Amino acid sequence: MNTPLESHDPYLRTYTEPEVSALLLELHERGKPFGIQWGSAAPNGSTIDGRLLVDFGDTSVATLLNLLALLRETGRPA
Repeated sequence: MNTPLESHDPYLRTYTEPEVSALLLELHERGKPFGIQWGSAAPNGSTIDGRLLVDFGDTSVATLLNLLALLRETGRPA
C-alpha cells in the first residue's frame, strides 16, 4: 500500500469542488461491492486552511483519497 496522505498535505489544496465530486462518484462505484456507500457525501463548500472538506462527517479530501486508494488496490473493477 502507498503511504497514506496526511490531511495537512499542501497538495490537497489543489482539489476543486468538481474534482472532489468526481472522486466521490468513483467512491460510490468502487464502494458498492463492499457496501461502502455515502449517498449524501458531497463537497460541502467549507475549507480549512485552503483544503476542501467532504460532507460525510466534515472529513478532509485526504480521507477520501486514502479510502479510494484502498479500494483501488483490491483489484475489483469499478
